Amino acid sequence: MSESTAATPVNFIHQIINDDLASGKNAGRVHTRFPPEPNGYLHIGHAKSICLNFGTAQKYGGKCNLRFDDTNPEKENLEYVESIKASVKWLGFDWQDRLFYASDYFDKLYECAVSLITQGKAYVCSLTPDQAREYRGTLTEPGRPSPDRDRSITDNLDLFTRMKNGEFADGKYTLRAKIDMASPNINLRDPVIYRIRHQHHHQTGDKWCIYPMYDYTHCISDALENITHSLCTLEFEDHRPLYDWTLDQLDLSSHPQQIEFARLNINYTVMSKRKLKQLVDEKLVNGWTDPRMPTLEGLRRRGYSPEAIRNFCEMVGVTKSNSLVEVGQLEFCLREHLDAAAPRAMAVLRPLKVTLSNFPVEQVDVLKLSRHPKNETMGEREIPFTRELYIDRNDFEEVPPAGFKRLIPGGEVRLRGAYIIKCDEVVKDAAGNITELLCTCDMNTLGKNAEGRKVKGVIHWVPAQRAIPVEVRMYERLFDHPAPDAAEGDYRDNMNKNSLVVLKGALVEPSLAGTQAEQRFQFEREGYFVADRFDSKPGALVFNLTIGLKDTWAK
Repeated sequence: MSESTAATPVNFIHQIINDDLASGKNAGRVHTRFPPEPNGYLHIGHAKSICLNFGTAQKYGGKCNLRFDDTNPEKENLEYVESIKASVKWLGFDWQDRLFYASDYFDKLYECAVSLITQGKAYVCSLTPDQAREYRGTLTEPGRPSPDRDRSITDNLDLFTRMKNGEFADGKYTLRAKIDMASPNINLRDPVIYRIRHQHHHQTGDKWCIYPMYDYTHCISDALENITHSLCTLEFEDHRPLYDWTLDQLDLSSHPQQIEFARLNINYTVMSKRKLKQLVDEKLVNGWTDPRMPTLEGLRRRGYSPEAIRNFCEMVGVTKSNSLVEVGQLEFCLREHLDAAAPRAMAVLRPLKVTLSNFPVEQVDVLKLSRHPKNETMGEREIPFTRELYIDRNDFEEVPPAGFKRLIPGGEVRLRGAYIIKCDEVVKDAAGNITELLCTCDMNTLGKNAEGRKVKGVIHWVPAQRAIPVEVRMYERLFDHPAPDAAEGDYRDNMNKNSLVVLKGALVEPSLAGTQAEQRFQFEREGYFVADRFDSKPGALVFNLTIGLKDTWAK
């Protein structure tokens, strides 16, 4: 860590850390953590927290832990655990040997709960959830004490032990902190810190049938790991007094500082894990990794790069006020990275056959085209040019609209990197559908302009004999309303019916024969595409549209 880097705050959190370092607080240490709950796949909103926590540790030469908040086994499983680990690593961060689970601390958390009971600061409560809500009060009226609030320490210890030993059914009792039922902060009105759940746990098996609540678990886990700065999203601001109260009652080695920041919200997107799970469970998408999903696994499969996502998180910044970010801003970061990083290739998504009647049948011209016009180090690729080829059906119009600059009957275009051709005849089937174009090739225009005339249109193509058949999946946004959650009706009513179109008969240039899964390309004049992470195989390539070429946000 250089002195200049540490001294330059990027956001208000880094300013707090700079002040802490200057005052000698935490003995000059910076130690953060990313604490996901393994009840679903991570989404783009989590990327901001990942980048902030791991990035802050990197900036100050500190450490960042990955800790799973696995206190609710009913909704958690190992699939989610593994996907979260994979997403964090894919995004470019490494927790090294600091992988933890809240369940690692279940014994210690139980001891702390016994300590609170012994101090008279926690009690076993028999109120049902509905009764507890009634007793809790409102924002304008204080709560009422539970009938069990003054239960003796001896009885509380006995009941809590019996809760742990499995003597009671789910919901029979809870353990509550004894704080202040009249507090204006509802989170301090004797919150539940343990509940009974006879549920198998993916880490601890059947050892426990009582599980601690997040607010209680989180602060103690932070303290046990000697976290210095516990960075949370803004909805936990009102929970901070409970975070501090819990630690103040316990004899632990450290007392981390909780700091809240605004979460990431993006339009045209649903960010609720519950709703994303609903889409998966109802098969409205093809699982958590569907390229239309805002999950990091979905974005990865769509062809998003970790560099683009990190740049986006840096661009939106870290603030204390909630705001809505335009999805176009994320797409801008993606285009910016892919424009520099993606090699070029030609793909014909809706093939239309072209026969060059004057091109010798046996002639094969091996053309060399740059893999990237701005990066010569990527080299060249070879494409055979022959008598028969394919162009995109959208590049020909028998009756062209005004301003159409592609191929028309009697008109000329240049084939990308090759010759100028002229359309002489349109071949149709019995139903009147165009099946082929008969054209002539100006053999004197390879690598040079036509004499005496100016041809404006340039279109892409692939050779008929060696083009590679591929499947192409054309993706659009999953929702066609900028605020799916806020619109009238159910958010699922705002799903884009055209969010996926599958093209089975597409063709790509032969240089892509060895394409591996997750390789990204710019298909010239079409957009950026990626070989599907799971479905694309050598000899059976599948490409996903990552994003089109047009940048609407920057304008």
